Amino acid sequence: MAEQKKPEKQINIELGEEVAEGVYSNLAIITHSNTEFVVDFVRLMPGVPKAKVKSRIVLTPQHAKRLMKALADNIAKYESMHGPIKEIEGPGLPMNLGGPTAQA
Repeated sequence: MAEQKKPEKQINIELGEEVAEGVYSNLAIITHSNTEFVVDFVRLMPGVPKAKVKSRIVLTPQHAKRLMKALADNIAKYESMHGPIKEIEGPGLPMNLGGPTAQA
């Protein structure tokens, strides 16, 4: 007797116009408790000493682990097509962000 495959459930996901534009971030700060992970996406601008959180995502530990695996998988696929992503060495926060330095 052949096994019958259960039909896969499909989820219809809508992407609104405003969300589809995305939010640029060049810094992520990750914190966690025993029940959740919080990822704050920040945009640092050259010459501006203050930065705002542009988006916050709260995840369960299980979803955080799935996200980590999905990112690792996508990075591996990207690097197989485009070569290794170069990591910038140095301090954790790029204070000048590669912009021109001020001169007096």
